[in-house]
Amino acid sequence: MKTLKLKPMTNHILSAIACMSLALPALSFAEDAADAGAMDNSGTVVIAGAKVSEASKAAVSQGSLSARSAQSEISDEFVRNFTAPTADFSQIIQMAPAMYSYSPNGPGLGDTKTYFRGFSDGDYSILFDGIPFQDTNSPSHHSWAFFPSPFIGGAVIDRSPGSAATLGPANFGGSINLLSRNLEPQRRISGTASAGSWNTRLFGVEYESGQFGQDGASNLLFNAHQLKSDGYQTYNKQQRDAFSAKYQYAFSADTALTLFGSYITVHANTPNVKGATRSDIAKFGDNYLLSADPTKANFYGYNFYHVNTDFEYAGLTSNLGSGWKLDDKAYTYYYHNQQNYPGATVPTSTANTAANNSATDKLNGYRTYGNILRLSQESAMGILRTGLWSEIADTNRYQIPSNPLTWVDSALPNFHESFKTTLLQPFVEYEFQLSRELKITPGVKYSSYKQDLTQFADNGKTVGSLNGAASVGHVANYHAVLPSIDIHYLLQANWSAYAQFATGDEIPPTNVFDVKNANVVALPASIKSKTFQVGSVWKSDQFTLDVDAYHIKFDNAYSSTTDTAGNTSFFANGSSVTQGIEAESTIVLGKGFNLYVNGTYGSAKYSDTSKWVQNAPSDTETLGLNYSQGDWNAGWFTKRVGKMYNDNGATHEAVKINPFIISNLFFNYAISSPSGIVKHSKIQLGINNLFDKHNIVGVTPAGKTTSVPAPGDQLTLLPERSVSLSLTLDF
Repeated sequence: MKTLKLKPMTNHILSAIACMSLALPALSFAEDAADAGAMDNSGTVVIAGAKVSEASKAAVSQGSLSARSAQSEISDEFVRNFTAPTADFSQIIQMAPAMYSYSPNGPGLGDTKTYFRGFSDGDYSILFDGIPFQDTNSPSHHSWAFFPSPFIGGAVIDRSPGSAATLGPANFGGSINLLSRNLEPQRRISGTASAGSWNTRLFGVEYESGQFGQDGASNLLFNAHQLKSDGYQTYNKQQRDAFSAKYQYAFSADTALTLFGSYITVHANTPNVKGATRSDIAKFGDNYLLSADPTKANFYGYNFYHVNTDFEYAGLTSNLGSGWKLDDKAYTYYYHNQQNYPGATVPTSTANTAANNSATDKLNGYRTYGNILRLSQESAMGILRTGLWSEIADTNRYQIPSNPLTWVDSALPNFHESFKTTLLQPFVEYEFQLSRELKITPGVKYSSYKQDLTQFADNGKTVGSLNGAASVGHVANYHAVLPSIDIHYLLQANWSAYAQFATGDEIPPTNVFDVKNANVVALPASIKSKTFQVGSVWKSDQFTLDVDAYHIKFDNAYSSTTDTAGNTSFFANGSSVTQGIEAESTIVLGKGFNLYVNGTYGSAKYSDTSKWVQNAPSDTETLGLNYSQGDWNAGWFTKRVGKMYNDNGATHEAVKINPFIISNLFFNYAISSPSGIVKHSKIQLGINNLFDKHNIVGVTPAGKTTSVPAPGDQLTLLPERSVSLSLTLDF
C-alpha cells in the first residue's frame, strides 16, 4: 500500500490540530463535560457520563466521546427546527462534515442523492434504527421513499466501514443510521399545516399517547401526513401520503418490545431524464423540465412515477443477567416503483406496433425479510459482541416497450429478470478493557451473498432470444472476510482519542448478467475498501471539537470485456485513494447564541492517473448560527461545496463543477398555553437557498468524444429560493 501523502496545507492543518489537542488539557473549565450520547452498533442511543455539557446540548451535530471512528450525531432538534416540513433524510444529513446533497425540484420534492468523501449513493449503507435498507439490484437508496423527516428523530453518520459489529451491504464507504422518533412521557395530539413556494402544501396529524397501561409500561406514537407540490421544475408535480406508528412495551425494567410500521405512496411526474438541456434552459429558464405539449416527448402526461413502500420491525431488548444482553430485530420492507416514460419521439397512432411503442413501462419491485440478532457480554476484561444478520429478498424487475398514447405493452420486454438474494453476515468482536481509559477492539465479520437469478428472453436489447429458451438461470455467490481493529483512549472525562483500521465490501450489481445470452464467463469479485483513521473528541461547557484524519484505498466500479466468441468478463476498474482531514465544532457564544462550524479538506483520486473521482469536492464547509431564548428559536446554516468534476463516460475530470453554496434560514416561535384547548403552538418560517443561487451542480455531456459545452448537455441546477410557513398546534 502506498504511504499516506497529504498536501503541504494538510500537513499544516494536522500540525495545528495536534497543537490544539495538546493545549486542551491546560485550558480551565468550571466542570468536566460528559458525553452527549452515543449510539451502540444496534442503533440504540446510550448515555455515557453523569452530565451533558452546555455545548453538547446546543450542538446540532457532534461526535461522541465513546466513538471509535469518525462519527457525527444529528440531533432531533435540528430535524424539528432547522429543516423544511417537506424534507426527506437527505436534507437532514446534508450539513454534516464531508456530506452534501441537492434537490433540483426543491427540498423533499424528488429523489435526491447524497455524497461524502468521494463516495456516491450505493457505496455506503443507510439504516433505520440499526436495520439496513437498500435496493436489491445494487445497494442504492431513494430519499423520497421510506423515511421523510416526520418519521426521523435524528441520525448518526459513521464515515468509515465501522467495526465488525457494524452491519450493512455497502459499509465500503460508511453508514448513515437514521433514528426513529423518541417517545414522550406525556399525552399529546398535534396538527400541522404548512404552505410554501410552488403551491406546496403539507397537512399532518400526530398522536403521542404518553405512558399508559399498568405501571405506564406502554407508549404509542403515530404520524400521518400528506404533501402536495407543483415543484420548482415545470410540471414536476409531487404527492406523498405517509403514515408511521411506533409502539413500546416494557415487560420489566430489563426487557422491552418495540414495534414500528410505516407506509408511503408517492405520485410524481418526474421524468426518467432528470435534467433539461443547455439549449432548453437558455430558451425557457432555469426551472424548465417538462412541457404541456402532448406532441413532445417531455410532455408531463407521458412521465410519471408511482412508488409504494412499507417498512416494519419488531425489536426485543433484554438484560439476561451475568453481563449478557440481547438485542433482536425481525423486519420486513417492500418497494414497488412503477415508472413510465417516453422515448425520443411521440407516435401519432395508437396501433400496437414496434415503431409506435417508443415509451417504456418499467418496474422495480422487491420484498425483503430479515433478522438482526445481537448478543453482548460484559465482564471485568471487556465486552464480547457477536451476532448474525440474515436476510432474504425477492425481486421482480422489467422494462417493456409501450405506446405512450395507450400504455399498451409489447409482447417482448427490453429486459426482464427475477431473483432471490440471500445474505448472511455473522460477526464477532471483543473490546478489551486494558485499563479504565484504554480499550482495544479487534473483530471480524464474514459477508456472504447468494443470488438466484432468472432472466427471461427479450427483444434483443439485453440478453436476446436465449437461443429459443424462455429463460436462463444463474447462481452468483460472493464472499468476503472483513477484519477491523480500533483503539480508544479516554484521556480525560471530557476528552477521547481513537485510531481505527477497518475494511468494507460491496458486491457487483445484478446487471453483470445483462449481456448477450447472459453469457458471463466469470463473476467479478466484491470490491473492497481499507480505511485508516485517527481522531479526537473534546467536550466542555463552552465548546465541542471533533477532528479526524483519514486515508482510504478502495476499488472502483466494474468494467467489462467481451471476446470474439461473445463471452463477457467483468472486473474492478482500478483503485482510488481518498484522504483528508475533517473537523466540526459547536461554540457557545452566550445570550442564547451558538456557532456551529465544520470543514473537510482532502482529495479522492484514481491511483493510476491521479485524476479526481467524480462528485468528490476538494473541500466542504458548513457555517451555522443558531439562537434559542424564551419562545424564540432560529437557525442559519450554510454549506459550501468546493470544486469537483463530472466524468464523460470513461473520461475522468471531463467537466469541472465550480464551488457552490446551499444556505437555509429558519425562524421558530413557540406559544405556551395560548388557550384552554391548545396546550402549545409553534410557528415556523423557513427559507431554503437563502441567497437564491442557481449554480450548475451536475453535467452529463451530450457527446462522448468531447467535453466542450454543447447545447445538448443535460444540466442539474440548484432550485430557486423557496419559502415555507408552518403552524403546529398541540392539544
